Amino acid sequence: MTAQVLVEKKKLEKPPLTIHTLGDRVLRQPAKRVSSIDAEIRQLVREMLQTMYSADGIGLAAPQVGVNKQVIVIDCEPDKPEAPPVVLINPTIKSSSGNMCILQEGCLSIPGVYLEVKRPAAVEVSYRDEFGRPQTLKATELLATVIQHEMDHLNGVLFVDRVENKLALNEELVKNKFSPKAVKSV
Repeated sequence: MTAQVLVEKKKLEKPPLTIHTLGDRVLRQPAKRVSSIDAEIRQLVREMLQTMYSADGIGLAAPQVGVNKQVIVIDCEPDKPEAPPVVLINPTIKSSSGNMCILQEGCLSIPGVYLEVKRPAAVEVSYRDEFGRPQTLKATELLATVIQHEMDHLNGVLFVDRVENKLALNEELVKNKFSPKAVKSV
């Protein structure tokens, strides 16, 4: 049944979707809940996965490709063909740990910029899968961070908004030709 949205984990010369970058207004819009999970949504998921793999990413949220919907694709093991990606539609964080962890994050919408961000070390998230079935996932470490990073996109928040070291942030943004004015600290 999941074969409907599986795609080959490979780079495409012409990915189906365009990834918007920091400064683009579409990245700041709160995404709308998906009312019906149908063939159109599954096609979006397929195209998001192909675009993510083509850009060497491990997570992608629909707002990053200009689609104002609560859809996320994640694959923390892009080099393992047997490891299926995670598809989260209308995700909600049910609980998060009091333990915090600091991991270096990057973002397909802010290429070249990698900075440390502090987030809860574990989260429990409820969501619908690509067939509309309710699911719950307990995530730790990298997966927990990626889920929180991608869910931020659904609220118009980017990882640079959470960076505490403003000096490093401004330096990295300028070095990669992004405007520090595009950051909206949270």
